[in-house]
Amino acid sequence: MSNAALYFHPDAYDTTGARLMGRHSAGESFLRGFLRHGQVDAVHLWNVNRRPVAEAAALVRRIHPVERGLVWHMGRRQLGEVGVLNMPVPGIAGEAWARRPLGDQAYAICGITHTTATTAVMQNIADLLISPLQDYDALICTSEAVRASVETQLDGVRDYLASEYGPRRRPEPQRVTIPLGINVDDFATTEAERKAWRARLDIPDDALVALYVGRYSVRSKMNPALMAIALERAAQRLSRPLYWVNSGWAANEAATAEHHERSRALCPSVQYREIDGRGADVRFSIWSVADLFISFSDNVQETFGLTPVEAMAAGLPCVVTDWNGYRDTVRHGEDGFRIPTYAPRPGDGGDLAYAFADRVINYDTYVGAASQFTAIDFAAAVQAIVDLAENPDLRGRMAREAKAQAARTFDWSVIIPQYQALWAEQNARRRAAAPAPTPAANPFRPDPFTLFGGYPTHHLQPGWQVSLPPAADLAGLEAALASPLATHSDLNRLTPEAARKILRWLAQHGPATVAETAAQFPAGQRPFVQRGILWMARFGAVVLRPRA
Repeated sequence: MSNAALYFHPDAYDTTGARLMGRHSAGESFLRGFLRHGQVDAVHLWNVNRRPVAEAAALVRRIHPVERGLVWHMGRRQLGEVGVLNMPVPGIAGEAWARRPLGDQAYAICGITHTTATTAVMQNIADLLISPLQDYDALICTSEAVRASVETQLDGVRDYLASEYGPRRRPEPQRVTIPLGINVDDFATTEAERKAWRARLDIPDDALVALYVGRYSVRSKMNPALMAIALERAAQRLSRPLYWVNSGWAANEAATAEHHERSRALCPSVQYREIDGRGADVRFSIWSVADLFISFSDNVQETFGLTPVEAMAAGLPCVVTDWNGYRDTVRHGEDGFRIPTYAPRPGDGGDLAYAFADRVINYDTYVGAASQFTAIDFAAAVQAIVDLAENPDLRGRMAREAKAQAARTFDWSVIIPQYQALWAEQNARRRAAAPAPTPAANPFRPDPFTLFGGYPTHHLQPGWQVSLPPAADLAGLEAALASPLATHSDLNRLTPEAARKILRWLAQHGPATVAETAAQFPAGQRPFVQRGILWMARFGAVVLRPRA
């Protein structure tokens, strides 16, 4: 097995925010799983937004107690000590450009897909073929469906590049299918929880309950109308009441209320219950209220779908659509039922693609418009619900099999070794690769002083003379350099201490050349010092004279 440095930004792992997304739940679950099951001596994390280490470590320990040491890396140069950088996003092409000045072999990069329908991620996928990624880099696809969509886009980009520039000659990053995982034990249910939830939601002990868990968005998540219609038709065929518990959340309270109002209106024969599903006290226990789980994904934004796996771990048979990653999780007739879906033929959505590319419509409108043309087999959906409602033996058998399948296939104890095996392979390939060429710059984001080199009259030269202004008042010069107008940008600017050192050295030894002045600093700092002398000249602290 192998280790990787984890790209650590709180937004990738923190589920306590009001705007809880699937990627947050997946990130938190992965980190907890890795802390539990990673076969590593230490947990390496790259503190990308340079949060105070104590603050970042507190988030890690809140997710799961850490028995091994936490090793915090503050920059890319340290990542080679581990060998692989694991990112919780698909944007590995951008990271390859950031790696390039250090050399392509500095470390391997591993990313993962979530939704692939946004313009940003579509660009990320296309950029896989035009960035300096290597065959020891990898993109994890969480389902066969999303991997197929990635390959479809890459085929189109590859065809375009070949037609315009000739066959591709450089290696491509690996695409590997590894499902998302869960911590199965987190979803264990108890009879006490079942009774408590049913009492809280005013549901009789012997009632049949269908449960939906997830974010509410008709446009960018799934349309509840499909579930409501199927449940209503099933309720009309059943001899006992059918309850539907919706445990979820929308963008705001008004949107949440609207979601429930419209869903309830479509299923008057169903006893409708609602609960905010964001709190940890709800997310991991609400499953106990139900007899079956229902989720009719219909949207291209979905790529895997964690909630069916969570339901399986809780011992619930699932009624889900035969759509994207649900195909990789729920086995039809064993863990539950997958309901057939119907969509337009490939090639029939050119108008939607054009409107999205031309920014006539935004992301929500694009995925919402595409989902409007997803239909399901309602007869099959209703029959699945009725069969589970009327056949307790079937429910029990599927519940047991679902729970067993979740444990043997989707628990992080099974998934984390797959990650580590991939990281080990990546690192071995990286080490075995032929020596890389000299590190180079990113031509898509060039040095501004190269890109805009035609703007100034002259470019600074090491032989130019630098001196103090006549009758220089050193304290006054330092004050000028400390002015807010001089310090609005501090990115790799001279520190006050360095500027003071230059002023005092010039007072004793100047005039001198730019190179002689910079030579008073360690070699690695001299290019920044030479550039900083221009900053000092900009505000009159020194005088520069080009050599004739």
